[in-house]
Formats: sequence, structure tokens, C-alpha cells
Amino acid sequence: MASKDKKYKDKKYIVNKKKNIFSSFARAWDGIKSAYSTEYHMVIHCYIAVFVILAGVIFQISYTEWLICFILIGAVIALELVNTAIEAVVNMITTDYNFYAKVAKDTSAGAVLVMSIVALVIGLIIFVPKFFELF
Repeated sequence: MASKDKKYKDKKYIVNKKKNIFSSFARAWDGIKSAYSTEYHMVIHCYIAVFVILAGVIFQISYTEWLICFILIGAVIALELVNTAIEAVVNMITTDYNFYAKVAKDTSAGAVLVMSIVALVIGLIIFVPKFFELF
């Protein structure tokens, strides 16, 4: 076991003795950029987030509605990041079909879907009445 520890001692992401807040933020930002550049659904979520923010400005939503929108945007994007991480770990562990790998990937994707549907419904509750006020 000790020989394994020596093998990974110099690996940046396994053991990092020079840990500071700036490098932690840099790695987190790298993860977000990686997910955005490799995951189609992350791009969709980001475009929808921009659309919601623009709609909020146009319809002059209340402070509480802004809080709700930002919490939902953050929750959907955070879940998409977790889903991406789970899929990456599963893909790293096995390339063969495995029932449990499928369950892990499908349930993490399902979590994103559930949160996205909740965000959509709440978004409709916030924005549809404001849209109809225009007419």
C-alpha cells in the first residue's frame, strides 16, 4: 500500500500539499469550463439561464422572484455538474455494460430532469402572468 502512495504522491489531483483557496477556485472553474465545453445539456441550461435573466429584466420581476430564479438556475446547473462528474467516474471505471453503471448514470440524469421540470413549472408560474399583462 505504501508503494501506491508514493506512486500518486506527485499527482496534482490526488495529493496536493500546496492547497490554497485560489487553486481551489481555479480547479472548480476548470470543472465548470470543462462541463460547458463537453456537455451539450450544460450549454442548453446556460442559454436558458440567460433567457430567464433577460426575461426578469424585461418583466421587472420582484426581489423574491429574482431570488427564486437564481436559486433554481444554480440548482439546475449544479445538478448538471454533479451528473457530469458521475458520468465521468462511471466511464472511467468501466467501458463494458454494467447494470449498476447504467443505474448511476440514469438516476443522476433523472435528478437533473426533475430539477429542470420544477424550474420550468416555477418559471411559468412567475412569467406567464406577466406575459399576459402585456395584452
